[in-house]
Amino acid sequence: MADLSNYPLLSRLNSPADLRALSESELQRVVDELRAFQIETISHIGGHFAAGLGVVELTVALHYVFNTPEDRLVWDVGHQAYPHKVLTGRRDRLDTIRKWGGLAPFPKRSESPYDTFGVGHSSTSISAALGMALAARHKGEDRRVVAVIGDGAMTAGMAFEALNHAGSMDANLLVVLNDNDMSISGNVGALSNYFAKVLSGRLYSHLREGGKKALSIMPPVREWARRSEEILKGMVVPGTLFEELGFNYIGPIDGHDVYTVMKTLRNMRALKGPQLLHIVTRKGKGYEPAEKDPIKWHGPGAFDAATGKIHSKPAPSPNYSDVFGQWLCDMAAQEPRMVAITPAMREGSGLVEFQQKFPERYFDVGIAEQHAVTLAAGLACGGLKPVVAIYSTFLQRAYDQLVHDVALQNLPVLFAIDRAGLVGPDGPTHSGSFDFTYMRCLPNMVLMAPADENECRQMLYTGMTLNQPSAVRYPRGRGPGVTVEQEMHALPIGEAEVRREGKKLLLLAFGAMVDMAWPSAEEFDATLVNMRFVKPLDEKLILDLADSHDLIVTLEDNAVAGGAGSAVSELLTTHDLHKPTLHIGIPDRFVDHGSREDCLRDAGLDTTGVRRSLGDWLAAQHPYKHAWRVATRRWTFSRS
Repeated sequence: MADLSNYPLLSRLNSPADLRALSESELQRVVDELRAFQIETISHIGGHFAAGLGVVELTVALHYVFNTPEDRLVWDVGHQAYPHKVLTGRRDRLDTIRKWGGLAPFPKRSESPYDTFGVGHSSTSISAALGMALAARHKGEDRRVVAVIGDGAMTAGMAFEALNHAGSMDANLLVVLNDNDMSISGNVGALSNYFAKVLSGRLYSHLREGGKKALSIMPPVREWARRSEEILKGMVVPGTLFEELGFNYIGPIDGHDVYTVMKTLRNMRALKGPQLLHIVTRKGKGYEPAEKDPIKWHGPGAFDAATGKIHSKPAPSPNYSDVFGQWLCDMAAQEPRMVAITPAMREGSGLVEFQQKFPERYFDVGIAEQHAVTLAAGLACGGLKPVVAIYSTFLQRAYDQLVHDVALQNLPVLFAIDRAGLVGPDGPTHSGSFDFTYMRCLPNMVLMAPADENECRQMLYTGMTLNQPSAVRYPRGRGPGVTVEQEMHALPIGEAEVRREGKKLLLLAFGAMVDMAWPSAEEFDATLVNMRFVKPLDEKLILDLADSHDLIVTLEDNAVAGGAGSAVSELLTTHDLHKPTLHIGIPDRFVDHGSREDCLRDAGLDTTGVRRSLGDWLAAQHPYKHAWRVATRRWTFSRS
């Protein structure tokens, strides 16, 4: 916890009302203390960093000008909302962010009335804010609604769908475009700030609206005046696109001049209808290492604030993203038709080396998952072998394209699905809890789940050899640490692997749960099967083993509802095989944020939780009660 005595002004601010009680002359001090407080706090705990530093001035100005939470403030994505959390009564808990039981990593409605909309995925702010503005109009409430969207989030089609609709609605909506692309920094300065103030002022507003009414009865003159206005504004601001969409465009202004931002927002608060303010900021503002490399400092671990050295431990083995990245480069050297696509997740998905080695075969489409999947379908139609590197939770956004553009047309697109299962600190918005469920129902799809790093490499190669859609889904972080074979070979489709032979109890484990199930398999002398394939299942092996075992348990790091275990039950029912069956997986609720170990433990998917679930269930099976009591005593003794 940072020493608040070092932040005399910030320590007095327990709500935005306290901020609004300050004089305008004190705002710069608030900005300076807030930025320093964030740097100090995150240096100790790690977390989202550069984005929040870039919006300190904007956050202060928004809460100073608008009567939050009565006026609604909607953040996009949300990793830039740390300063917002500090100013809205959560200052003293910032050091708990992303930890189990601590502050959520993104705005969360149940956490604070100032968090008006839960976010985690991008490009939702304008749609949500428009809905709030229309609701206020419908109820006759005089409140303002502000959506803050970053330039990265503006690459998604949903943002433009919302802009297109909002511009045609008579709703009091302000969209703040937080633009941190330094290529337009030349537009920032005294002249641009001057025009922004003029264009947002009452005089220009009255002339603009009054002129529209006066010219409404003279269509030819009105059209000439409209075009003249566009030409004039186009000479000083790049806002023609937004004006055509129906917004009154103001900017760009310097987003790090808190007084310019505050005064412009104050002017715009009095305007009616859809407004758009374009501000230019710099990610990592105020911390030189983050300014120089905002990607590296997007979400660092703990670091030395004085030296900028990020604390990291040497990796004992490559993580799954590393395994994918190495396979991608190796496969590209063998297969000239292979191309890779990512929706703005180059670093997270392990594509950095591939981009450097094969730049002409690398496509980063921005935060546009739907486009990424249909682009892959088009590339496949053109005879190439596309690989879509995507997080499990982000693939949900492209489900229509997955169904219609890939599966229905039976196109050979390989999906490398990272962050499957429970991811940890980023919480339920980023957990890949549903991919087994939403992919196994698709015709033509081959769905694989590796038990370890080497199997991941071989499954990726297997998918590349197929002439149909396929997916390999793997968890965040590291696996068991097995040796990864450089030689690649295709696995027989739909063939599982018996890892341990036992009696009576059959454990069918999928993906990362194989490692979690091993201690229980040994404890209860169970047969353990690494299922490998969710679709197609190894039906013959399952039926043979089900016939020779008394009890069946499935284990998966996916929602139990409709998951891999459900597929096993469907198979058994079809063949009229009725055995006591237990499905262990992610329960029917959203698992909160924390370390991945915390999340697995809460869901009962760590080794202890799996064993407990098995034990409780076995205790209820009459023939095995005595064996369970003996096993419990043995386990308790060994643990002590």
